[in-house]
Amino acid sequence: MATAEITVRGAGIFGLSIAWVLRARGASVQVIDPHGPAAAASGGIVGALAPHVPENWNPKKQFQLDSLLMAKGFWAEVEAAGGQPSGYGRTGRCQPIADDAALALAQARSASAQTLWGDAATWTVRPVADPHWAAHSPTGMEIHDTLSGRIHPRQSCMALVAALAARGVEIKPEGKDTDITIHATGVAGLEALNAGHSRLVGAGIKGQAALLDLALPDAPQLFADTLHIIPHADGTTAIGSTTEREFAEPTGTDAQLDDIVARARAAVPALADAPVIARWAGLRPRSRSRAPMLGAWPDRPGHFIANGGFKIGFGMAPKVATTMADLILDGRDTIPPGFEVAASL
Repeated sequence: MATAEITVRGAGIFGLSIAWVLRARGASVQVIDPHGPAAAASGGIVGALAPHVPENWNPKKQFQLDSLLMAKGFWAEVEAAGGQPSGYGRTGRCQPIADDAALALAQARSASAQTLWGDAATWTVRPVADPHWAAHSPTGMEIHDTLSGRIHPRQSCMALVAALAARGVEIKPEGKDTDITIHATGVAGLEALNAGHSRLVGAGIKGQAALLDLALPDAPQLFADTLHIIPHADGTTAIGSTTEREFAEPTGTDAQLDDIVARARAAVPALADAPVIARWAGLRPRSRSRAPMLGAWPDRPGHFIANGGFKIGFGMAPKVATTMADLILDGRDTIPPGFEVAASL
């Protein structure tokens, strides 16, 4: 199906990534989004590409591992095609260790990472390596993994837009479906699915994040007090995020974000004097299963769904895109158990 004509509805990270892989494989693609690229959750500022812990392995964790390992090549090709930076870097992550019980658990996970990650990455327990860029650790020890990466969400979406434009694909505000249509429409798509089903398919979960004027472009990300602290390549550092199921204003920031910034400053002294230069809030699409929803739309021939990225959409995007392209262009269904659209309907 190398000459397939395909419509992708949604210009967030899933829609743009899928469109990119489809076009690279020879399909004719149009991308439609009335709000433009990265208008919703994909226009955020955090961009933590962080793996699941290496234990209790399952298809979701394997899928994410595969995707994180694909990321370097994926984003390098996007940047080369369009000439725009994505902000991607596999810079690793450090996490403080609170007590002896946490230390023992971290050491056990180090051993399991050797089995599950192989030579692809390491999970190391070590004394705090850089006291100037670290979260407070009562034990003086930290976890350092080399699998975690960072990306700038909005920049990476615009890098995909540029790469697609270089291949003759523009983002349109409107257009008609073709014989094959992929719905990567985020929260709006989940709400539409909810309206047609008796049980909840998914929902938008609000997140708030802050951007600080602190340049540590080569430093690892930190994870402390449940917060992701991400030094970006452009000389900023992001902090996020809240997880809000109830809210009055989907895109408004409030005292909950102030609390996040205060907690991050308390955990990481290097953040103490860095000014906040941007505040962000938005809804992230979470399916009922908390896994991405991928595959054919039941009872709608020629229609497919890619939704539910929630907090891991950017990390999952390379694998989601290739998986959907395999299904649509080659008829190969490699969607993991629990990711199927039918599992959430």
